[in-house]
Amino acid sequence: MATHVLWEHEIVGSSPTSPTILGAHRTYRCPMLPDGPTDADIEDMVVDALDRLPSPFREQLGSVAIVVEEEATPAQLAAVRVHGLYGLYQGVPRTAYSADSAPLPSKITIFRGPLVRANRGPERLAAAVAETVYHEIAHHLGISDARLHELAQRRVSRG
Repeated sequence: MATHVLWEHEIVGSSPTSPTILGAHRTYRCPMLPDGPTDADIEDMVVDALDRLPSPFREQLGSVAIVVEEEATPAQLAAVRVHGLYGLYQGVPRTAYSADSAPLPSKITIFRGPLVRANRGPERLAAAVAETVYHEIAHHLGISDARLHELAQRRVSRG
């Protein structure tokens, strides 16, 4: 499975407010969806979501790498006990950092295939990509799935 790196702060030396697109990693194409969104379309959606992120949150990304992969591996699915994923956060949440420990690099993976299959229009896909990016960043900030679900329910009930 090819990995496309979109955001690497400390690893490639870009700033957290200026994501780096690494063209050398442009290695995959979706064979199932030849007329669907291209790699560049999905990358642009991720970068747009990051650009809309308020700077206090963007500044917390530090050593987080954001990558796009076509599909989750069986090992990734088994690790979180699910049958499908739009995104996955792997790392140590910022709330778990201690005063004497340096942060370890974290990784957010956005899975292109499931997002494209579930969201058939460009606006719907862009919204789903942004929501997935924000969801995984929330995990980096220490927010659980239960809390995210609770916040989403509040947002819906407020209309």
